[in-house]
Parts: sequence; C-alpha cells; structure tokens
Amino acid sequence: MSPRPTRRQVVVGAAAAVAATVLGSAARAAAAPVVGSADLCGERYAGYRDTDRDRPYAHYMAQRTAPAPTAVVDACSGPPISPDSIPGFDSITTDLAPVGYSDVETGYGQRADGVTFVAVRTVMPRVTAAMWDWWFGWHSAEAARYKLWHPDAHLYADLAEDRTAQPVPNRAKYIGNTSFVDEYVGPKLQQLGIGFRDPVAHGFVVPADQTIVFGRVGSSIAPVDLGWLAHQVRPVDGGAEMRSRFHLNSRGLHMPDVKQAACAVRRGASVDPTDLTLGLDLARDLLMHCGQEMNHLAGFLPELYAEFGS
Repeated sequence: MSPRPTRRQVVVGAAAAVAATVLGSAARAAAAPVVGSADLCGERYAGYRDTDRDRPYAHYMAQRTAPAPTAVVDACSGPPISPDSIPGFDSITTDLAPVGYSDVETGYGQRADGVTFVAVRTVMPRVTAAMWDWWFGWHSAEAARYKLWHPDAHLYADLAEDRTAQPVPNRAKYIGNTSFVDEYVGPKLQQLGIGFRDPVAHGFVVPADQTIVFGRVGSSIAPVDLGWLAHQVRPVDGGAEMRSRFHLNSRGLHMPDVKQAACAVRRGASVDPTDLTLGLDLARDLLMHCGQEMNHLAGFLPELYAEFGS
C-alpha cells in the first residue's frame, strides 16, 4: 500500500497542475494583441531610466540603497534562531501587539513544521504610521516609485487596481488590493503578487496612532500562495518603529490574475511552480533585504510624504 501524500505534496502537485493551465493561458494572452501587450504590461529594468528622472519625485532617487542597520547585519552574519524560539503564525496578533516586545525582534530561522520565519525591527526617526499607510497606497502605481524603496533590488511594480487618485482613505487604497512586483531577494529574482488584507478582520488590534500592513504573499505567475507578511508601525520617542514579520512556506492556492500572469511571462518568467521550498538562505536574504529597504525609505519618507502625501 503506497503512503498517503503529505499536505506539501498535495499543494505542490495542485500548484503544478493549475500553473500549467495558467501559464498556458498566460502565454496565449501574451501573444495576443491586447491582453498582455507590451504597452499594457510595462517593463522590468534595473535602476532608473532617463524618463524616470522626469518624475516630480526624481530628487529622491538614489543610486544605491542605504546599508541595513547594525542589528540586521549582525543577525544575518550569525546563525539562525532556534526552531523552538519561533512563534507560530497563529500567534502573530499577539506577537505584534500594540505594546511590548517579543523574544525575537530581529532574526531568521525555520520551525520544525517547515515554516520559515523572518523578524526585523527598524527604528525610524521622524516617521509616523500615517506615512506608511500613504506609502503602501501610492508606491506600486509606477515602477519608478517602487524603486525609491530599494533602488538596488526593485525592478517592476503594478497594481490590480490603481486607486491612487481615488478620494478614499490611504488604507483603502491598498487593503483589498494586490501589488505585483519583480524584485531581487538576495541573488534570486522573485515575481510576486502581494494581496493586502484587513488586519482588524484578522484579529489585530490597531490603535489610531499605529498601523499594521498585512498581506498574503504569492506568485504573480503560478496561483500559489507562499506565506504571510505583516509590518507593524507604532510611535516611539522621536519617530516610529517598524516590526516586520514573515511566515513563509505557509502555502495555499489562489485564483490567478491571467492578465498579470501574462505580463509576468512577457517580462521573463522566473518562477518554477514546483519549487515551493523557501529555506534558510532565502530567510537570511530576506532579513537583509527588509532591513535595507525599510531603513533606506525611512531616511526621506517624511519629506516625500510632506510633498506628495495626503
């Protein structure tokens, strides 16, 4: 009697089967004159182009990303944290409570159940939670905006629905929306779709002077969910702190966005739908990536928000 497949094997098998259908549809859409056309898709490219320099926010464009804080560098150069020290995803609402700190604020590791974990704490002088709510509703509308965050690694961005000009609160511009991005995390090119969820509906407590950006991380090509992210921003003396959490290898399936999948294929697919294991190397790279981008943007976010925010 052959052994029953594990949950991971079931998800991988289902993802591969569905992805084959989606990728076939995406390839056909990419060849069509309208859906997935080059004019509608945009391009993936490193750094800034001359046309980017004409943007009204061009004076915030840096050639390189600022270094990560010392605590992040030290954590990346050290060993992973003990699997027994890593909280489960089911405790994320208490891990990111409005007050207090957790045993692990900056580090990476992998639980015995295979879930890969990353935590990053970033201190941000002069920054507020409202600035980050605005940023998450604003930055993915243009690749050049997304590159402000991490000019070394960010290559492309688009939205399922561009709400940036809608007369709605900043949180409503990204909650319930999906951001599609191409970026390097370490040496690996990732093509991701991040679906932002309502943190209160998930059980987070979010005081008025704080925010929690909460999302489901998946592939922008294959209909595969890879994990969860959450960024809590709360006030501290002189500014704010961001407490970031990633729980990866928490898999599932989602309905594909065929147009976005077609565009991702046109840009050059980087995803192997059967390769769903996100291990310690990826966790270490993500720790550094998050530490760099959050620290980099925080250095000028107050000025950017004062000039373009609402």
